[in-house]
Amino acid sequence: MTPSTATAVASAITTTGLSKSFGDKVVLAGIDLRIPEGSIFALLGPNGAGKTTTVQILSTLISADAGTAYVAGHDLTREPGAVRAAIGVTGQFSAVDGLLTAQENMILMADLNHLNRAEGRRRAAGLLDRFELTEAAAKPVSTLSGGMRRKLDLAMTLMGDPRIIFLDEPTTGLDPRSRRTMWQIIRGLAADGVTIFLTTQYLDEADQLADRIAVLDHGKLVAEGTPEELKRRIPGGHIRLQFADADALESAAALFGSVTRDDEALTLNVPGDGGVPALRSVLDTLDRASIKAEALTVHTPDLDDVFLTLTGRSRSGDDAGSPKESTR
Repeated sequence: MTPSTATAVASAITTTGLSKSFGDKVVLAGIDLRIPEGSIFALLGPNGAGKTTTVQILSTLISADAGTAYVAGHDLTREPGAVRAAIGVTGQFSAVDGLLTAQENMILMADLNHLNRAEGRRRAAGLLDRFELTEAAAKPVSTLSGGMRRKLDLAMTLMGDPRIIFLDEPTTGLDPRSRRTMWQIIRGLAADGVTIFLTTQYLDEADQLADRIAVLDHGKLVAEGTPEELKRRIPGGHIRLQFADADALESAAALFGSVTRDDEALTLNVPGDGGVPALRSVLDTLDRASIKAEALTVHTPDLDDVFLTLTGRSRSGDDAGSPKESTR
């Protein structure tokens, strides 16, 4: 069924019952997505969950077995050419020619997008400037850093002026500074109205960038929402108090109901969501009893907790997200 005009305008990507199997292995078991225009959407999941298959279907690289999908308002099955004209795809590894210069790579993309010579050079110069690659324009790509190659790769994707960009692991292998630069670029694209479909194993990256997140596991969507909505679904938040001596710890433990304590570390964990009311309540309770805490830290569930709870799988150290505790 064709979506209503209002839905088609509001959604950059819409899927209903999208399914795919390879032989006897079900990779996607009927997923439904609604991704608004100009938003950043992150698809998370363990290896083998179906993320790459989803991107390959939506970017017309492979076909679905069942279900419907509209990308940039075009039916994926009946209008694949129109879909390809509206999208850009940046893979996990930079698809740049190391023997060419940065500018020559850009001009090559202009030719592939059938831009005339003047327009191609104008757009290439503008994108090289936007991505702070002007000084590197005449250098062979093989001499550029990993971060510069990733920026060039994304700049090349933009030569076709796509309305939707699929980014597969865009910051893999980048140093922290290059990674944050890429985040700024992605936010800037969304601010300009470009829809970003992001797959990443870096959970702090999804937390920083995504307007909405979906978690895919065994080919099924097991959760979807804003980062804050997903984190609120996971219990386990607490306020950790540290005391100067055992007497203070013992006195504080008597004030609160359900707590956990570490006598060796002189710490007390009081359940709470980390919000201002919870913090005020704990501090007021201590103040009324004239008990002083030496330190206070807040732990709230993060996307690591969401991921592990929903998928029941651990991730490698390279995929570690942001720290869970903040000192107040």
